[in-house]
Amino acid sequence: MNERPNIVLIVTDEMRGDCMGVAGHPDVKTPYLDSLADMGVYYPNAYSPCPSCVPARAVLHTGLSPRHTGRVGYQDCVEWNYGCTMAGELTRQGYQTHCVGKMHVYPARNSMGFSSVELHDGYLHYGRFPGVDYHENQQISDDYFYWLKNEKGIACDVTDSGVECNSWVARPWPYEEALHPTNWVASRSIDFLRRRDPRKPFFLMVSFVRPHAPYDAPQCYFDMYRDRALRAPARGDWDREDWLQRYGRRYNAATGPSDPELIRQQQIGYYACITHMDHQIGRIWMSLVEHGLRDNTVILFTSDHGEMLSDHCWCHKSLPYQGSVRVPMLVAGPEKYIGPAGRTDLSLVGLQDAMPTVLKLADAPVPAHLDGENALEGTKRTWLHGEHVFRFENRSNQFIVTKTDKYVWFSQTGEEQYFDLENDPQETHNAIEDPAHQARIAQLRGYLIEALKDSEEGYSDGEHLIVGRPPQECLSNATAENV
Repeated sequence: MNERPNIVLIVTDEMRGDCMGVAGHPDVKTPYLDSLADMGVYYPNAYSPCPSCVPARAVLHTGLSPRHTGRVGYQDCVEWNYGCTMAGELTRQGYQTHCVGKMHVYPARNSMGFSSVELHDGYLHYGRFPGVDYHENQQISDDYFYWLKNEKGIACDVTDSGVECNSWVARPWPYEEALHPTNWVASRSIDFLRRRDPRKPFFLMVSFVRPHAPYDAPQCYFDMYRDRALRAPARGDWDREDWLQRYGRRYNAATGPSDPELIRQQQIGYYACITHMDHQIGRIWMSLVEHGLRDNTVILFTSDHGEMLSDHCWCHKSLPYQGSVRVPMLVAGPEKYIGPAGRTDLSLVGLQDAMPTVLKLADAPVPAHLDGENALEGTKRTWLHGEHVFRFENRSNQFIVTKTDKYVWFSQTGEEQYFDLENDPQETHNAIEDPAHQARIAQLRGYLIEALKDSEEGYSDGEHLIVGRPPQECLSNATAENV
């Protein structure tokens, strides 16, 4: 191994895996991310194994599967007691470790092994409720909110535009662009490069809240998409239009909006947030060049999960479909660290692979208990198990995904779905009853039976899937002192 590289881990929140130019999206413009892909390795088969913020980040920070983090759904205010974390291992190896932006852990100022954290978690409801502990109150614990109120006054907030943090409603940011949280994360990351200890290699996690709602990029980014003919959301023969009509007028409905014009505004706002973030990544890249760090720094880019964006009459995440579970992933840097540039690796990768990949880059020991693999060596897995407790309309789900297809099982109803991703990447046809696929469906179902045979909930007896077992967002090992 050459001299240990600096490592920059850039994580977005709720960014779809198809929303980059390099991924072939017809509308979204991401010039800096496309440039980084051209300088490194792009992984088109990257997935979030538990697609919402808290459980996905547990996987990212620990290199463990959701079954081993104990977080298989979204639940706030459960302590994170992981003794082995990506940042912690790098800190032990002499790296200067720093995070700017979203952590979404508990307690809020839990450092997760970082030497220092400048926190912005976005608007979290539980951090605003009456009676919340002083150190959990976002006005106290969140560095961006504290800074914003110094800049604009005590009453200023990210909600001033009237756009809510889990809403599909979109409108431009009402203040100066430099005050936007996306700019703040980039600016504070750039400032870290100025004041780092130059005697040490560094690990910098740049963690953006966007494109997670609110869709509130500055006006110029809305203008980029306002007059474009945007690709329509995906539709299929299994969609629940009745649910869309039932819930689609609620500003934060899991179905998204039923009004076609509001769907278009949702797309514009989401794409605007992505391009805004992409340009801020460009600022960070230029700063790395100016500091003379380009030749000894590796960048890993990914997201915690995706966003349905009105595909198949759904919005948000937590679902087993491509918009929700497929995430962007790329590694860029000098050839001496990552190998030849400009290549596409078709390996099946998950967020659990980030930690072992980063540790190998740092020439650090990779703990034997990790579930992830070094993505730069190409993962060996042929299938990946994912899951999420989702109580809306009994949609708690388990899935097995491969490079070519996907099997889905809804644990509360027993409903099954099968998608031939190779020939139907938009999941337009549920082929669960197609005779030609029955042998393959049985094989994937068998993988899931095996993956769940020792599940705490009792989802499998080792021979069959068991319908109707009570789901639980956190397993018993989520609250124990974990490895």
